[in-house]
Amino acid sequence: MSNFAFNNPAFKEKDPRAVATYPGGPQAGTQNGQYAPPPPAGQFAAAQQAAVNANLEGMYAAPPAGSIETNRMTVEDTVWKTAGLFGILLVFAVVGWFFTLGGAAVPDTTDPYVRAAAISKIALWPWLVGALGGFVLAMIVSFTSRKKVRPGLIFAYAAFEGLFVGGISAYFEVMWPGIVLQASLATVAVVAVTLALFASGKVRASAKMTKIVMIAMLGYLVFSLLNVGLMLFKVLPQDMMFGLYSAKVAGIPLGLIIGVLVVFLAAYSLVMDFDQIQQGVRNGAPRVYGWLGGFGIMVTVVWLYVEILRMIAIARSN
Repeated sequence: MSNFAFNNPAFKEKDPRAVATYPGGPQAGTQNGQYAPPPPAGQFAAAQQAAVNANLEGMYAAPPAGSIETNRMTVEDTVWKTAGLFGILLVFAVVGWFFTLGGAAVPDTTDPYVRAAAISKIALWPWLVGALGGFVLAMIVSFTSRKKVRPGLIFAYAAFEGLFVGGISAYFEVMWPGIVLQASLATVAVVAVTLALFASGKVRASAKMTKIVMIAMLGYLVFSLLNVGLMLFKVLPQDMMFGLYSAKVAGIPLGLIIGVLVVFLAAYSLVMDFDQIQQGVRNGAPRVYGWLGGFGIMVTVVWLYVEILRMIAIARSN
């Protein structure tokens, strides 16, 4: 699966305690959500049948219970939790953007001298602090959620990711004006199309495809770490701004070729995220696991945004 956070029994195993005891839901003495009345007998048969009919009318007239009444995970509640997490991310992205540029507006960088001066004043600490803090918290949330889901840690992760996204976006915006809007629109488009295909039932995660995607993601991780190492130790020429991504194959930057594959991997990861959330709802997972679902989607969307940002930067610099 795309995220270790979903490697939790709550998303895979049906909870036997997930029995609704609220008005309008399946009650004790029901079969498959439909009431099975006892056979009337004796002189009280008419009274018993009237009571059964009244009970049925009350059940059907009562509004359906939500996640609060059932304390179970629902799609709607998970959507609201996910939106809240992205709200935190956007707020701290503004903070990261502000401190990266030192409180100044993005300068007109059409003049190379102005751009060089603006780049020299950029603060990298929001980007670095956000990346390091987000990585550490992502590992903690992913590997401790089997025992207990801690929403506070997920909120903190969203804040650190906001610093990272805001910082890296501000830097790229100075280098390539307008790139943040382009990357944002492309990210929204990929997420919207993926969600629409999943909701329509045309795209689903399969065991075979998931294995292929996981192998590809592992290979890409090794490639990325190798590229970072080569850049840190200055093995590659200085004109290769993106390291191995800047190398060309048949005149096309390698970063663009790999980028197309990575966008597909991220999109399929979203499908796996949606599928895990759907399974959690069907299995009656506790409501708190909605935060974990939102966390998984946020990890994937941030990854998708950063990859698209880099693809556009490579294309424009080329």
